[in-house]
Amino acid sequence: MRVIVDENNPLVAEAFGQFGKVIPSATRDITKDAVHDADIIIIRSETKVTRDLLEGSSVKFVGTATIGTDHVDLEYLHSRGIGFTSAPGSNANSVAEYFSAAVLTLAKRKRFALSGKTLGVVGVGNVGSKIVRNAKALGMDVLQNDPPLARKTANSAYLPLDNLMEADIVTLHVPLTKTGSDPTYYLFDESRINKMKTGSILINTARGAVVDGEALKRAIERKHLGGAVLDVWESEPLIDIDLLKKVDIGTSHIAGYSFDGKLSAVKMTYSAACKFFREPETWTPGHSLPKPVVERIVVPSNTTNVDDVLRSIVSQCYDIERDDRALRSIAGVSADERRSFFARLRAEYCIRREFLSTLIELPPAMAHLAEALGSIGFRIEASTV
Repeated sequence: MRVIVDENNPLVAEAFGQFGKVIPSATRDITKDAVHDADIIIIRSETKVTRDLLEGSSVKFVGTATIGTDHVDLEYLHSRGIGFTSAPGSNANSVAEYFSAAVLTLAKRKRFALSGKTLGVVGVGNVGSKIVRNAKALGMDVLQNDPPLARKTANSAYLPLDNLMEADIVTLHVPLTKTGSDPTYYLFDESRINKMKTGSILINTARGAVVDGEALKRAIERKHLGGAVLDVWESEPLIDIDLLKKVDIGTSHIAGYSFDGKLSAVKMTYSAACKFFREPETWTPGHSLPKPVVERIVVPSNTTNVDDVLRSIVSQCYDIERDDRALRSIAGVSADERRSFFARLRAEYCIRREFLSTLIELPPAMAHLAEALGSIGFRIEASTV
């Protein structure tokens, strides 16, 4: 078989080698002509899988190494009998770590403590449930909203969205949908944003169009909101530069871009393809993971501020401010080049390992941090010093 794979997926050529000839391709090169004779295509969210892309092709299976599917015409695939898989949950840890880095950074910049702050989590699936865990580990009180889970479980922990509007920070983790019982397109429109607590902060790592960008700009300008963190944008890769200038942290849709998360997505799409074609699974990632930037951190015993310790550890492993600076450079690029600039930030993104790859050595005086650090993903080792 011929297998077209997006080269931004780690080890994807190695994984799909058992199926036949693998052709690693840049995202922009996965075109109608390129996939015409392909049997399998493995993509990311930048590739729009529609009738226009696949009509007349020999494609039998499509895998997207992402959790979202709004870039794929699922009805068309079903009508053609084309197999499909996504990778739900593959980048959940990565997004949860992005969240931890973001709120710790905001706490420092705006001079507040996370302990005692209230977080509203909208969408408590694979990602949102880990956000809940991390936020509690950071000392935050958490309110949860998830209408489908509320109906399914009748659990009173899932609150109506209005109940989250008094939260100090609201973070969004929902798919982008325009139909059904719970559409999320412009879920946070002007009316909803105006209901948020004055001075509160909005974080969006879901999809750009879950938030009305123009309404968000107005809310920040008149200081109804105290800030915002955006990893996703309407009309990507042509993002709103004026909105970028107003948010506290802006990044190029990379919250879920840890190496571990990408590799997990490749493994999930590979397993699904094997099942579809009734092939045995012969590939595993093995020892292919690169070393983290920091393999071991020794925590000093004389630090008293918990947020400062956590922030220091997290920033050594993932510097979210570096990603913020990288995107802000887009303002110096001509309008004609901004599309390719944004895409390049994603395509050439650094190797970012997840927290689990770093060992934290805690002295006895700092043993009380073990639970928090372990909950947000780090490995812990007690020190005798």
